[in-house]
Amino acid sequence: MLYNALWYFPVLMVCGGATTVVWDHKWGHNLVRAIRASITGSSEHSNDQTEEGLNSTELQGVPQTQSGIPTIASSSIRRVPKRTEPQNMSTQPTTETVTEEDSARVLPANLELRVFSWKVGATIIAVFFTTFIAIMVLRGTLPTPPLGFSIFANLYLAGTIIFGGGPVVIPLLREYVVAEGWVSPRDFLLGLAICQAFPGPNFNFAVYLAALAVGSGSDNSHHLNAAVGALIGYVAIFAPGLILHTGAMGLWKVLRNQRWFTSCLRGVNATAVGLIFTAVYRLWEQGFLSQAFSDGSSLGREPWWLVVAATSFVGGRWFGVSPPVVILLGGVMGLVWYGVVRD
Repeated sequence: MLYNALWYFPVLMVCGGATTVVWDHKWGHNLVRAIRASITGSSEHSNDQTEEGLNSTELQGVPQTQSGIPTIASSSIRRVPKRTEPQNMSTQPTTETVTEEDSARVLPANLELRVFSWKVGATIIAVFFTTFIAIMVLRGTLPTPPLGFSIFANLYLAGTIIFGGGPVVIPLLREYVVAEGWVSPRDFLLGLAICQAFPGPNFNFAVYLAALAVGSGSDNSHHLNAAVGALIGYVAIFAPGLILHTGAMGLWKVLRNQRWFTSCLRGVNATAVGLIFTAVYRLWEQGFLSQAFSDGSSLGREPWWLVVAATSFVGGRWFGVSPPVVILLGGVMGLVWYGVVRD
């Protein structure tokens, strides 16, 4: 919320993944215990010894799980006599009680989902990052790159560093398109409102922005057809995810059994969810358009927009109102505001 550098998003992703790897592998836990013991004295050390002695002596013979955690003491469990069927009643063996529907859900033990080998997957990912670096180098070194290439490079970068999609992509698209002067803040916010009313991922918003951006050249020689711009935006924003997903299909069988990899994914995913708060905050600070604030201003300047935001949140969270209805309701409330305050 306080720092808006574009490189900050991927750095936060890497830090989130590294944090969960360190936590799950308990690296540094002994250091923390030693520091805590030095502050609190030897009481914690004695407690550790007591627990160790309990585990080695008093818990002998107690059933334990594979992780070493003892099960509940048998004395604390109320034993219920096992109900037995009369001998004269014919019962089917347990192996025949599985229905056809249940057996259909059981996957064979030797079933493997393998599209191609991990070497092919690694090659696909390596080729992608090679092309990505080449595009980024050209983006930073060409003195006057063509408008179409600039739009493609910016959206290609946004599609690469975004993890999880959702509202997180909105601030990046604003920085990569509006800050470049290709699309006005007013058109950006109006297009965002329209796109939110339709189903589909927020990445589709890049298609709208690219269609507008291709007509922002300084002369007619730089102008492109809006359909061409939409195609450029579509390929640029979706290609990174599709290529990386394809390459990961070959590596997944190898990486899914690696504890550090699954831990890293949990941290990266949590970071992406946290960045949604940043996206919502930035939209809040730039979501109000007026003649005095053509570049957008905070919704907090007008109390009525607070009512609109609160109504949409309460309606969607507690009353189960669907998002399209909430958006239409917001439009109606905007018309009410226009009818009251217009001159």
